[in-house]
Order: sequence, then structure tokens, then C-alpha cells
Amino acid sequence: MQNLDLQSLEIFRHVAVEGSVTKAAAKLNRVQSNISTRIKQLEERINKDLFIRKNRKLTLTPEGQILLTYAERLLQLSLEATEALNEWKPSGVLKIGAMESTAAARLPEILSLYNQLYPEVKVELKTDTAGGLITRLTNFDIDVAFIAEPVVFENISTQPVFEEKLVLVVPQSFPPLMNVDEISGKTVIAFEQGCAYRRYLEEWMLECGIVPGGFIAISSYLAILANVSAGTGFAIVPQSVLDTVNTKGTFQIYPLPGKYSKIKTLLTSRVDYRSVKLDTLSELLPLP
Repeated sequence: MQNLDLQSLEIFRHVAVEGSVTKAAAKLNRVQSNISTRIKQLEERINKDLFIRKNRKLTLTPEGQILLTYAERLLQLSLEATEALNEWKPSGVLKIGAMESTAAARLPEILSLYNQLYPEVKVELKTDTAGGLITRLTNFDIDVAFIAEPVVFENISTQPVFEEKLVLVVPQSFPPLMNVDEISGKTVIAFEQGCAYRRYLEEWMLECGIVPGGFIAISSYLAILANVSAGTGFAIVPQSVLDTVNTKGTFQIYPLPGKYSKIKTLLTSRVDYRSVKLDTLSELLPLP
């Protein structure tokens, strides 16, 4: 078997993750024919089929699964070697994933400072739900992610960095709440399934015996707060998000009780990810 070059492995990894030559070509900014040719050459080089081709969808063969594991390790080692030879000066791309609340309320000042200290690093920030971020992290789409607890996944390391106070926001038009179960029958406004805060909200309602009148899934805190303000329903949000917008006189705000009152945000990464970019970012983060 001939030696495998890193560029071929990078192309193979993108096709494996995307499950499509078309999507991989778009990610890599290459033409589809080039991607197809490189995959064919790679299969000929190792004399193994790497993909099962069915209905325009590519899925890995058992041999492809094995190669993907090694490809991810080799590509990561290549990146670490490049950084080590660069006198530990961070450079290149740092792909960060974050929940929208963290991206809006916690990261702007930190990333601004990081940019001033390490201008050779290009930061790419992507927002998603907690579940979506875990998927992106394990698929190597991002390097690190800020995710609400709990995060219990094999091969994922965590470090607590923020502590969020959770509050119930209710329209100003609702009568003042004497008991929280008075919101039974009202519409819940929340992110889609996979959001850590929605999970907290659902557990809290179940424990308090609150039966919602329905759910509206919205993927933006500004849109969630706008709908609460309009009287559509209620939501749970981090206090830090409210602190970034003008909410005076717009909502009734009630702190959540007991174990639901606070939630930690964790800096997560793959356990095999070693990077001076991660080390320097960690130095700028507070501990709760």
C-alpha cells in the first residue's frame, strides 16, 4: 500500500462527514469532478472501497470507517505539529461553536481581546443548540464549543467557564403570578429540541405540574423575547441575555427556584484536541 497524503485524507474526511461529493466540494471550494477523482484515486491506492454509493448518498464501508478514524488523528497531529514548530504562537483558524446566548452575552468581549492579542488567528464562530454543537464537535466541524451542562459524552473533555442565572419571562399583559402553575395552559416559546435551556424548562414544568397550552419553536432569543413581549407566551432565558437588551417594562421576570436557578456553561473539546489556540483562549475565560 502506498503512503497516504494529508490532502487526500482531508478530502476523504469532508466527503465522509458530509455524505456527499457536492457538499464536500462546496466546503473545500473545489469542483465536484476533482473531489470524485481524488476519492477514486484514494480507493485505488489502498485497493479498498471506502463508500457505499446508493441514491446519491455516500455512506462509509467498514474499511472507510477505519480510515476515517486514522484520518482524523493524522490531520489533528499535522495541525499540532505545525503549531509546535511555530514557536507556540497561535495562528490559523479557530472554529468555535456556541449556544446563541453565550455567543451574544458572554463571548463578544472575550473574542475582541483574543483578536487583539492573537491577530494571526482567524476565529470562526458558529451558533447551534447543545445537541447540534456536540454533533459538530464530534464531526470535526468545530474545534471547541460552549455548551450548557450536562455534557457526558465519550472522548469529550469539559471545563466550566460561566454560570448562568435562569429566569422565567412572562408578558406584561399577564396577571402577576402568585404561583407558577398559573401559567398552565399558556404557550411556551423556546428553542427547538436539543437546546439545553429547553430541557431545563421542560423538567421544571414537569416538576411543578405546569401543563403548557402549546409550544412555539424559535431559533433566536431576540425573536423569543419579541414574542413574549407581544403576549404570545412565556419563556426561560439566561439573565445575561436580558442584560444585553432593553427589557424595562416589557416583561415580568421571575427567578427560577432551587436546582433550576443556575446552569453552568462548559468549554468542551475532543479529548485528543491539542492546540495553542485552545490554551490561549482558555487563559481568557473566567471560572464560575
